[in-house]
Amino acid sequence: MSNQKRTIGLFGAIGVGVGAIVGGGILALVGVAFASTGPSAIVAFALNGLIALITALSFAELSASFPESGGTYIFSKKVMSIRAAFAVGWVVWFATIVAGVLYAIGAGYFLAILLEALWELFTGQPGEWITFRWVTVAIAIAATLFYTIGLIRKPGSGGAIANIGKIVAFSILIFVGIWFLSKESADSIKGDFTPFFAFGALGFVQAMGYTFIAYQGFDLIAAVAGEVKDPGKTIPRAMIISLFIAMVIYLPLIFVITVDGTLPGQSITQLSIERPVAVVAIAAENYLGRFGFWVVVIAAILSMLSALYAHLFAASRIAQSMAGDRTLPRTLGYLSVKRGTPVNAIIATALVIIITVIVIPDVAAAGAAASLIFLLIFALAHGISILIRKRRKSPLKTFRTPFFPLVPVVGIVACLALAVFQGIMVPLAGIIAVIWLGFGGLLYLIFFARRARILDASAEGYDPELVRLRGKTPLVLVPIANPSNASAMVAVANTLVPPDLGRILLLSVVIAPEESNGSANSEILSNTQEVLKEALSSSLNLGLTPEVLTTVAKKNWPEIIRVSKTHRCESLLVGLSEFTENKTENNLENLFNSVDCDVVVLRAPSGWQITEAQKILVPVAGAGTHSELLARILGSICRSGSPQITYLRVMPEDSSWDVVDRARKNLFLQAQDEAPQFNSKVKVEKADDYGAEIIRYADDSDLIILGLQSSWSRRRVFGELTLRIARESNCPILMISRRV
Repeated sequence: MSNQKRTIGLFGAIGVGVGAIVGGGILALVGVAFASTGPSAIVAFALNGLIALITALSFAELSASFPESGGTYIFSKKVMSIRAAFAVGWVVWFATIVAGVLYAIGAGYFLAILLEALWELFTGQPGEWITFRWVTVAIAIAATLFYTIGLIRKPGSGGAIANIGKIVAFSILIFVGIWFLSKESADSIKGDFTPFFAFGALGFVQAMGYTFIAYQGFDLIAAVAGEVKDPGKTIPRAMIISLFIAMVIYLPLIFVITVDGTLPGQSITQLSIERPVAVVAIAAENYLGRFGFWVVVIAAILSMLSALYAHLFAASRIAQSMAGDRTLPRTLGYLSVKRGTPVNAIIATALVIIITVIVIPDVAAAGAAASLIFLLIFALAHGISILIRKRRKSPLKTFRTPFFPLVPVVGIVACLALAVFQGIMVPLAGIIAVIWLGFGGLLYLIFFARRARILDASAEGYDPELVRLRGKTPLVLVPIANPSNASAMVAVANTLVPPDLGRILLLSVVIAPEESNGSANSEILSNTQEVLKEALSSSLNLGLTPEVLTTVAKKNWPEIIRVSKTHRCESLLVGLSEFTENKTENNLENLFNSVDCDVVVLRAPSGWQITEAQKILVPVAGAGTHSELLARILGSICRSGSPQITYLRVMPEDSSWDVVDRARKNLFLQAQDEAPQFNSKVKVEKADDYGAEIIRYADDSDLIILGLQSSWSRRRVFGELTLRIARESNCPILMISRRV
């Protein structure tokens, strides 16, 4: 994603919004609105436009703050866990694809009507066969393939001609209708709008619930934000202008249809109840003749095609963004070097659209589910905008929602109210949404969860602002007993928690003597003061403000366990000078298995600083059970430097080259997940003495990071290989273990 060029300017971004919003919604839904509430449908569309504008303001602020492709998925990732972000991205991808399916089928339907008329005109033969479903499906597939090829060849290509064409067609309907309005008397116009609320307040609310989705599409600009030039200014303008264009077309068109579109003695309400889907075409034919009918057909074709393009474009970028975070297969994130387009994501999205068009004969229920999902996602976006304003340390100088927090609060209430209506009126929509989410959750747990968490941990380590936006305040416990390694311990603790966000708790345990002795007590207190003085001095030099806790206990290990549990620490950092005594190792293992937190053990010479580590060695043996913690540590180290990371895998001497090559590829993928910000390289060596080979590499390194082993009972143990490396190597070592 970072290598993707920004090629979409203001007009291109407006084109995405107008392409998705204008046309298809009003052609399909205005008849339903009239049938539900009568002439007051114009007010229902106006209020829905206002709600959409309010929602667009929150989207504009979020997109300007995080100008990355993915839309609500990206916003969710910033303030929630990667698991929750996957759920949001998964359902938004589904909803966007289903909308694309609806528009593909709509384009096929109206194109078939046009082709039938042309067939009869030029051949004189009936062409009913052209409107058969298989012809509609074939046209829908052809249109999808056409735009797929266009999107693969050029970023943001296509759609402009269809947008211009449909705006011209709607303008003809509106301006000719206004000319006919001049011939109407005031009493006649008043009669056309009477009764205004044909079915009372309930009917009006129903009309709003049915038609809000006609304004969906401005959010697709956020979905392609990573390709928009000057996103801080362009995206807000494009969203607002797109909605303005939609309302300028929708409201006058509804007015014209209401007044001009009915025959004498006929009301728009009656016509819509009889022919809700075709009401615009019938109304246009009533005041423009057959020409009006064909103008509507052309407008419908162009509207459906432009909306298909916009949704295919946006859905592919959502898939690409999720793949970049490993919440979808990483191959979908591939960016063509030659064309700069996410080829695999585009093809995968197009295939899902085509399969859905072929397999599902009636996508009305799926469309209702998509509508419900969009409403819930819009409400979520409002909530996220409030959280980000609250958690961000200093506001960015980009677009900011006016009248905050009133605007997002009103948006949440309105979107949730419409979503509840949708869920009540079409229960199957909620069932489909839940089934799709459950299916995605199963896929996530089986295929994506582990790699997604690892990459996300690296992102949290590298970007402290991400931790802030998620509302986390991690606490690392640092027991300090030796003044000589206090400085190194504090520096490592600083990499385990983000600056200004996490908390460092320095613990000094005073061992109570069995018998009270004045001189002994004085010596104990003097040592404690020296340890704390060194630790605090190092903290202040690093700009840290740690908390200090001094306790008195008979034994230090049980006291460390007690403090860790009492303060619910996220990490425990322990420092050792040497690995020489089995008793010490046993005590440490008992400590590790008694705390519910990540554990890090530092063995380094006096005066060593982690910032000195320019060559880091990461030996890899198996599945990488500590990969999340490793990724977070590496990401933290990368904040202040660009060390060379070497991933080392040692395999038996008799391993075949095929096995070695496969191991090298897997190691490369692991490095991409755990250290994407680093200059990393992978090494696979063949040797029967694993320890000796690792120690040989360690002699040329500044730091080794080793994972503690887990026994069959899930106890954390050092393991013979780890202890051998620690004893025979002079290189500083970090031994890590995730919480069990």
